[in-house]
Amino acid sequence: MVTRIVKLTFKKEHLPTFMEIWKESKARIAAFDGCHFVEMFQSMSPENVCFTYSIWDDEESLNRYRHSELFKNTWAKTKVLFDDKPQAWSTESRGFEGKLKKE
Repeated sequence: MVTRIVKLTFKKEHLPTFMEIWKESKARIAAFDGCHFVEMFQSMSPENVCFTYSIWDDEESLNRYRHSELFKNTWAKTKVLFDDKPQAWSTESRGFEGKLKKE
């Protein structure tokens, strides 16, 4: 499994536009072959920073998505909203199978 984390910094005035793009795209990304999970997190401070977090079968699945029309169309709408260069990491679990502590 590959976990992809992408940090996106938006111009503050464009954040609502990104939220709409995300609402329109999330289900289609989640349904993409090889995707197990996708979510977006918004920083509490500064609020114009968001992180996408997705889990894929493998790097090939992730790359098929990254070269798809879905990605190209979504990215074209999103990249014009940035205030800073996006950062991305592809990661793999290295054996820690932690569980949330129950109170």
